[in-house]
Order: sequence, then C-alpha cells, then structure tokens
Amino acid sequence: METRSPECHDPKSVYSAACPCRDMLDLLANKWSALALGALEEGPQRFGALRARLQGVSPKVLTQTLRRLEDHGLVDRRVYAEVPPRVEYSLTPLGKDACIPLAHLRNWVEDNIGRFPESA
Repeated sequence: METRSPECHDPKSVYSAACPCRDMLDLLANKWSALALGALEEGPQRFGALRARLQGVSPKVLTQTLRRLEDHGLVDRRVYAEVPPRVEYSLTPLGKDACIPLAHLRNWVEDNIGRFPESA
C-alpha cells in the first residue's frame, strides 16, 4: 500500500510546484546532506568528526545541514549531560532508508567519474 500524501497521488506530481515532496527532494539532492547521511552510515558521530570527514564544509553549513536533516526526521541529535556537553548525531530509521538510494548515487558517480567532461 502506498503512503503518498494526498497532494502526491499523481506519480508525476513531484514535478508540480505545489508538491510537498519537493522539499525532501531538495534536501536529499543537496551535496552536504547526501554526504552527511553517508558519513553517518558508519554510526553515531560528533560534530567535529563529521566536519573532518566532510572535507571542505564550513561549520555554519554543516550546522544548517544537520538541523535540516533533523527537522525532516532523517537525523537524530542526542545531547549527553556531561561537562563539556557531548552531542552525537545518528541516522533515524527514515535516514537509514534514505541512505540506500544515496549510496547507489555516490557509487555511480565514483564509478563513472572518468566519463564526465573535464569542465563538469
């Protein structure tokens, strides 16, 4: 049984400006979102570890990305009552599901990088 929202009853509705699916598609198609989710497949991680893994991301962009992923139910943020406070990020079940097609996309890009024009 499909669980699409009433606004997404048409399989082509994601192409409609009014489709609520677009926000999630925009989030998952974002480079830093896709890479953060992939990095979290290895297990819960702290902000600093994620930032080190995602070379080139600024702290501001990583914070914004993690907040959006958390707001959309893909990532869980857990704060431990320690001094100093420890915060870990992990995938939710929805986030784990999203990682499946994203892993295929990452693998496809890596396997085909030599086929892309130099200017791409």
